[in-house]
Amino acid sequence: MTGRRMLVVGAHSADFVWRAAGAVATHTAAGGEALVLALSYGERGESGELWKDPDQTIENVKRIRHEEARRAAAAVGASFEAFDLGDYPLRIRDEDVDRLAGLMREYAPHVVLTHPDRDPFNPDHPVAHAAVATARQLTAGAGVASGFKTAPPSEFLVFEPHQPELCGFTPTVFVDITEVMPAKQEAMAAMGAQGYLRDYYTQRAEQRGNHARRVSGNAAIREAEAFQRLIPNVVGRL
Repeated sequence: MTGRRMLVVGAHSADFVWRAAGAVATHTAAGGEALVLALSYGERGESGELWKDPDQTIENVKRIRHEEARRAAAAVGASFEAFDLGDYPLRIRDEDVDRLAGLMREYAPHVVLTHPDRDPFNPDHPVAHAAVATARQLTAGAGVASGFKTAPPSEFLVFEPHQPELCGFTPTVFVDITEVMPAKQEAMAAMGAQGYLRDYYTQRAEQRGNHARRVSGNAAIREAEAFQRLIPNVVGRL
């Protein structure tokens, strides 16, 4: 896997931690490179613990969330960037999609992870999905010579939402994160503004580990993360 690049795009700075930190850690542990991009910090809608301070400010919340996400990304061997586009609502302009496509052309990821296209409880997640899907298409062009710089098509998967059965999410890939679960725990612990989610996603990793054991017959799997592949993968044989 050495040399493979992974791009994880979340609507908010902590999204990657709960849903894909284990997959990122397995990727980087195998010699891959990973970049986590947050379209916003989740400063308005997802930083409730920080807003308990009556003197709190938006800019200070952003600063804290940036540092939390940077530490979380470092725990799983990734780098972190933020576009700071605002949240609740996250509004993506044409120039933001162009900026994202430009990042994808330069980084040329082999695999891209983001949100599913449906979420009845979070208005920002589907917006993030639409932006990533469009930027990915613009990055690869039409698969022929183009009048602009392109990058090879990437694998495209969505990570598991908080309530998968209400988001049209059907797992097609399980990633065994047993060996890197301590790194995911460290990443989750870094997100102090949303510490209440740590137990939930620890339990979810154990549940998906159970499913992965049943699918694979590998009794050594204890924790896993679930993903849905949106673009077919190509293999030489089955």
